[in-house]
Amino acid sequence: MSLCGTDYAIGAVRNMYRESRQDSAMVAMPSKLQKGLPRRTGSLCPECLKVIPATLYIGDGALKMKKTCKEHGEFDEVCWSDAEMYLRAENWAFDGVGLENPQIVDAKVCPYECGLCNLHYSATSLCNIDLTNRCNLKCPICFANANAAGYVFEPTFEQIIYEFAVLRAQRPIPVAAIQFAGGEPTIYPQFPEIVKAAKEMGFPQVQVATNGIRLATEDGFFEKVAEAGLNTIYLQFDGLREENYIKARGRPLLDIKLKVIERVRARQNAKLPTPAICFVPTMVNSFNDDQAGEILNYAIRNRDVVKGVNFQPVSLTGRIPEEDRRKLRYTLSDLAYDLEEQTGYLTRDDWYPVPFVAPISELVSVLTDTAKPSFTSHPACGLASYLFLENGKDPIPITRFVDVEGLMEDLWDLAQDTKDKKIKFTSKLKALQLLKRHFKADEAPEGMGLAKMLKILNRMFTKGDKAGAAEFSWSTMYVGGMHFQDNYNYDIERVKRCVIHYATPDGKVIPFCAYNTGPNFREEIEKKFAVPMEEWRGRHA
Repeated sequence: MSLCGTDYAIGAVRNMYRESRQDSAMVAMPSKLQKGLPRRTGSLCPECLKVIPATLYIGDGALKMKKTCKEHGEFDEVCWSDAEMYLRAENWAFDGVGLENPQIVDAKVCPYECGLCNLHYSATSLCNIDLTNRCNLKCPICFANANAAGYVFEPTFEQIIYEFAVLRAQRPIPVAAIQFAGGEPTIYPQFPEIVKAAKEMGFPQVQVATNGIRLATEDGFFEKVAEAGLNTIYLQFDGLREENYIKARGRPLLDIKLKVIERVRARQNAKLPTPAICFVPTMVNSFNDDQAGEILNYAIRNRDVVKGVNFQPVSLTGRIPEEDRRKLRYTLSDLAYDLEEQTGYLTRDDWYPVPFVAPISELVSVLTDTAKPSFTSHPACGLASYLFLENGKDPIPITRFVDVEGLMEDLWDLAQDTKDKKIKFTSKLKALQLLKRHFKADEAPEGMGLAKMLKILNRMFTKGDKAGAAEFSWSTMYVGGMHFQDNYNYDIERVKRCVIHYATPDGKVIPFCAYNTGPNFREEIEKKFAVPMEEWRGRHA
């Protein structure tokens, strides 16, 4: 298949953007984020969405946000149920260098001037591309629904190719990972073709966020998508109880999830190129919070095809009274506590914020003289850990056999010492020596000895490609939590550091929490490119 419109798209992007000033190897730097509590930040009024000041403070042991709108009064919201966990995460804040070629170069007010803009600290680590707002479900907790909106948003193939070109033109780091979203992206008419086009345009990681219905039920469709090069199925997975799906998704779906797992396993057993699965549970207090451990344990039992679980505490949309918010609110620290109680092998101390690993990206960038993606999000955005798995034994968090804090501190210092050196071979050796220093051999699982860890890191430091990271991930189970903001807990400092973005048909790239909440650019973009529902039905009758 030829990439229809690709040459035009790339040419247009080159004209739109300034030429990159340099192939910068420096990706991260210590954060400009103010630390400690209480402190001031910027937020939004949940009613009128005006930018208003807010105070982050400790109340009843929790991290809370208090803000007052002159017109709509005071709002007081829990952001993390455990303030001490947040303060610990805050120690690992790193800021990226942003973009050398932002589309908006003179922005003054975040989050209302997105594009990305000159105020943004982080490059795009993962970019969502909405293929359609149509869906084969009607979920009450979804951001996008064509039936409710009354119009269909479905970019053309050429528009999506243009979005690809915009992302690959980002500097200093071309976007490496994209995720097709929606609506239900798999019902896009040319879905296998758009996956193939993404791989041809150089995206190493191509994902789809899906309910799994079409992958599980349509003969030949999963095979087409796998052959097109899909890397990851980001599978909506709210638990192992059918009532979860009936209540949240409107119909039984557990059998669909299990069929996706079996189809992936069958293709993998046939030794054919096969995407991995990451479970994505939307977590709601008093709904499925008691099932977090059950979901993770099920992923571990299916670790041959399931490589991660990314829990997503619900983002509360619309106007919700404070009492109801308290009942539904589920935070990252709630997740850590629940998994500690429900698993027995993963404690709250095994979690670290997403930017914790920035020193690795920084050092790899310096050693390879090439800017690499760095997850420099705000420390409140997400937590993660890695579990090493042995048959018949409890999973072992990496924190049990690696002094991860000491290692990250030393890798950061080494990166700063190395950046101005012309000869860097000795720094590569020092990096491996640092791992030896911080590796606790007596505590390591049988399948993850020091030699294997050294081999993986050596590949990362020497070649800087994804093979070393891939080898690491295939030896582990990733477990994480990503808490997207809503208008009650909106922190503008988080928006400025967002690393998960949306691309739009007009060439903009917008942070997740600005696209879906706050200014809600989603509605603006969709209406700009939408077709009225009746007109769309007439065209496709």
